[in-house]
Amino acid sequence: MTLLTQAEINNRIKDFPGWLFNADMIVKDYKFKNFSGALSFVNIVGAIAEELNHHPDIFLHSWNNVKISISTHSEGGVTEKDFMLAKRIDEI
Repeated sequence: MTLLTQAEINNRIKDFPGWLFNADMIVKDYKFKNFSGALSFVNIVGAIAEELNHHPDIFLHSWNNVKISISTHSEGGVTEKDFMLAKRIDEI
């Protein structure tokens, strides 16, 4: 996968409400009613990540918040693969 340019990322991220570009990755925060909802979401994201063989950083914090950070580590930044994973996560 080829790294996307800043302009390409800015253009693509417009189609992903709530996602931000930050430090060579795309990031989104999710808030749930309770810990159980947050944990269920994390497990679903994990299953999707395994299916795609593309693993985000997942941070479950403050009992009902989940922060997802995605980058293509092997490329050192954001690729189209990251947006494919973000799309799947947003479909949950």
